[in-house]
Amino acid sequence: MIPVFDGHNDFLLRLLREPADREAIWLTGNGKGHLDLPRMRAGGLAGGFFAVYVPSPDAEASLDLDALMDAPPYDLPLPGPVGADAAQPVAAAMVGHLMWMERTGTLTICRSVDDIRAAMAAGRIASILHFEGAEPIGEDLDALHLWHAAGLRSLGPVWSRPTAFGHGVPFRFPGEPDTGPGLTEAGKRLVAECDRLRILIDLSHLNAKGFDDVAALSGAPLVATHSNAHAVTPSTRNLTDRQLAAIRASGGMVGLNFATVFLRPDGRRASFDGWDPVLRHLDHLIEHLGEDHVGFGSDFDGAMVPEAIGDARGLPRLLEALAAHGYGEALIRKLAHENWLAVLDRTWGR
Repeated sequence: MIPVFDGHNDFLLRLLREPADREAIWLTGNGKGHLDLPRMRAGGLAGGFFAVYVPSPDAEASLDLDALMDAPPYDLPLPGPVGADAAQPVAAAMVGHLMWMERTGTLTICRSVDDIRAAMAAGRIASILHFEGAEPIGEDLDALHLWHAAGLRSLGPVWSRPTAFGHGVPFRFPGEPDTGPGLTEAGKRLVAECDRLRILIDLSHLNAKGFDDVAALSGAPLVATHSNAHAVTPSTRNLTDRQLAAIRASGGMVGLNFATVFLRPDGRRASFDGWDPVLRHLDHLIEHLGEDHVGFGSDFDGAMVPEAIGDARGLPRLLEALAAHGYGEALIRKLAHENWLAVLDRTWGR
């Protein structure tokens, strides 16, 4: 089985919501969601980016957002900003859960590519601590150093809603990613300090001007951990060909998002059978980025995924579909894990 290293999951959010059941959720599985240790092992999912995402306390519960996303066109309202004082205790709880997972002996929080390779060789899940939104970091950036000491090695300045550092894209279909202003002055300082600490900057969820600001300021490869091709599915969350060209020129990377709403050309959230939308996006990404700059960014436990994948156990079916589509074994290995390890080496080892 070819091992898979994945660009994004929201598993820690499940533990945040059910902390008393974390042993069953992680170690034996409770039949919910997309991930747990047994299903990762069964599907060859050797590791990936484990996201810390702080839920919005003022999210509009009266709207059925899933139903709206299944009936395009749509333009969903974004919740308001979350301050660092409110976000930090939530992030600490989620990082604590990841550290508990490490203490079980089943997972390693990796700070280098050597750590990832060692964990994979030992049969432990290789985890990268990632922040999906920089809300747990204040504008003075002191907390960035605290989180870095705890293992933070990847950070997205925003999760769609605005932060002190920049502006994300709304969930809109059809739509362009050019939706507002870019990074704030604090955001520009954040990018510079992440470059100094060699923390990967994730472009997923940033709007076009924020993307361009990162590209102008950072000397690191440009990486979108879980995004797709705008030319195939014109969602604000997907990347235009211009953005893909910038990523390629930087030696960067895009992880294919399995979320149906960003895969289906019609923009609907509903699941689907078969592989056509997945293959269309991968073909486009490989055409515009090259074979060395594409991988997977599943969004497991954070999105509806295609029926043919289902959960982590479906990854071998995905690799079989790629082979049937004409991708050779060398390319499949690149997509599955080699490209992620290479771009992390270029980012962390600069």
